[in-house]
Order: sequence, then C-alpha cells, then structure tokens
Amino acid sequence: MSESTGPHTVSFPWAFRLGTVGKDLNGCTTRLDNPDAEGNGEICMSGRHVFMGYLNAEEKTTEAIDGEGWLHSGDVGKKDKDGYVSITGRIKELIITAGGENVAPVPIEDNVKLELPVISNCMLVGDKRKFLSLLLTLKSEVDSDTMMPKDELTKATIAWCKSIGSNATKVSEIVENKDEKVLTAIEEGVARANERSVSRAQKIAKWSLLPRDFSIPGGELGPTLKLKRPVVHKMYENTIESLYE
Repeated sequence: MSESTGPHTVSFPWAFRLGTVGKDLNGCTTRLDNPDAEGNGEICMSGRHVFMGYLNAEEKTTEAIDGEGWLHSGDVGKKDKDGYVSITGRIKELIITAGGENVAPVPIEDNVKLELPVISNCMLVGDKRKFLSLLLTLKSEVDSDTMMPKDELTKATIAWCKSIGSNATKVSEIVENKDEKVLTAIEEGVARANERSVSRAQKIAKWSLLPRDFSIPGGELGPTLKLKRPVVHKMYENTIESLYE
C-alpha cells in the first residue's frame, strides 16, 4: 500500500510459502482485527513505515488509522503459526447473512474452482439472505478481435463433458437444454466444495449456470481481471432473485 510506503510483508528465496504474501519485515507488525473462527480478520499494520495521514483530510485519515496507530488495509487475511500472512478477501466483499454471519466469498469460490476445473468464474451471493447461492460460468473460447467470450466451449471443457457422458460443445446447449449430466456433475462438485465449509451458514445451497463467461469488455471484470461484484449482481438480478423465490 502507498499508505505503508510500499512493502509490509515480503517473501525471500530462503523464507517463502506458496499462497501467502510472506512475513512481516523487520520493524513491521501485522494484527488481525476481529478474527473469525477460521482466523480471518482485517489486516492491520503498524510500524515507522505507516504514513502520518492524508494531507488536509483528517476524516479520511481517521478512517484509515485507528486511535492506536494501526493502519487498516481493508483486506481480510490470516496468519499461520510460522508468521506467513495470506490474503483471503476484501472487507467490502464480505457477505453478511440474514443470521449475522460474516462470510468471505473468495475462499468458497476458490474451493468450487478447485473441485470443478471447467468453471471459469463464479460469484457467491447471499448478503442479508437466509442462505448462500452461487453464479457459475463455464470456460469457453474467446473472440480474438473483441475479447468477448464465445458460445463454444474450450477443448478442455468439451473433453470434460465427454468424460461425464455429455456431447455438449456449446454453453447454450447446456444451459438451454438443461444438460442433466453436466448439471449433475456440477452439483456433485459444489457438494464436494461444501465439505470444506467451516459452518453450515457457509455452505452453498443453490447455484445457477450463466449463459456467458465474465470478461473485461462484457463489464463483469476490471482491467486487472478483478470481479466487479456490484455489476454482476445488477446484470443478473433476476437470476439471483429466482434462486431465493
């Protein structure tokens, strides 16, 4: 962060762990604010590298730095027993269920992608809802001129479909025809991902397969391929509402 004048945690050739952002540099300290049962909390930083504040913006400064001098990053993360820090989400991305449980969507979405490699993108929804739902997209070919996703599935996705007994070669064939074999395989993958959940409230109850993958020109992804959750939520508002009817 520019507010911490650059680095706070670093990985070295002799001290690194895949999936983490390294350990605190000398003179830097990490604190996790309001950690949950899994140990995920907001990453807060302290040290001489933390800035004094925003010029002529006292209100904004007090939002960033608390009364004890901790810089609040807005990132959700955890720290293992050896001191390696992992980023697991953003505060603004947190889903608060109707039951009041805070849910970080990224780890759950990653579990689904791990169980179903043919899934290109997925987005967890369920803020102020009684249960969690998931929007899914399949990996498809991309138009080299417009960079928009095509209807044609990638070769790897087609091979996966054949492996489960489906002859589908297009996304529309699966969505419009409700390809039972593909939908069953996805359901089984989601069920496997749910086995990793730390609580019942963090399990995916329903899901919907979308007719098109997310993309930058489509508006669902930003320039760095970061998911624009509010945009996707608005684009597929009717689909989301149907999951909760």
